[in-house]
Amino acid sequence: MTDATPETVIAAAPVAASEDRLLPGIVYALYLLGFSNGITFIVGVILAHVQESTAGPKMKSHYTFLIRTFWLSVAAFLVAGAVFAISIPLSFVLIGIPGLIVSGLFMGAIAIWFLVRSIVGLVYLARDEAYPRPNTWLV
Repeated sequence: MTDATPETVIAAAPVAASEDRLLPGIVYALYLLGFSNGITFIVGVILAHVQESTAGPKMKSHYTFLIRTFWLSVAAFLVAGAVFAISIPLSFVLIGIPGLIVSGLFMGAIAIWFLVRSIVGLVYLARDEAYPRPNTWLV
C-alpha cells in the first residue's frame, strides 16, 4: 500500500462548464450603441452570425434571438419605408399624409421594439440564463 502525500493528491473539484458570455454581451452593446450611430447594428449581426455555430446551447439561444431581432426589424423597416416612400409624392395631393403618419409611427414602434428586445436579452444574459423563447416575434 502506498501512502499518498498531500503534494501528490490533487483534489479535482467538479467545475461547472460555463459558456462565454462576453461576445453576446458585446453584440447586445453594439445593438444598443447602434441607436446613436447606426453602423454597429451591422457589426453586431455579423458577429452574431459568425459566433452562432460555435456557441454552446445557452449562448446559441442568445445569438438566435439577436439575429432574429435584427432581421425582423430590417424587414419591418423595409415595409414601413416602402409605405413612407409611396406616401411622400401622394402627400402633395394630401392623400399621402395619413400614410406618412402611420409609417412614421410604425418606424418608431419598431425602434422601441428593438430596444426592448435588446434590453430584455441583456437581462437574461446577465442572469446567465438561456433566452427562453429565441424564436418569438415578441419579447
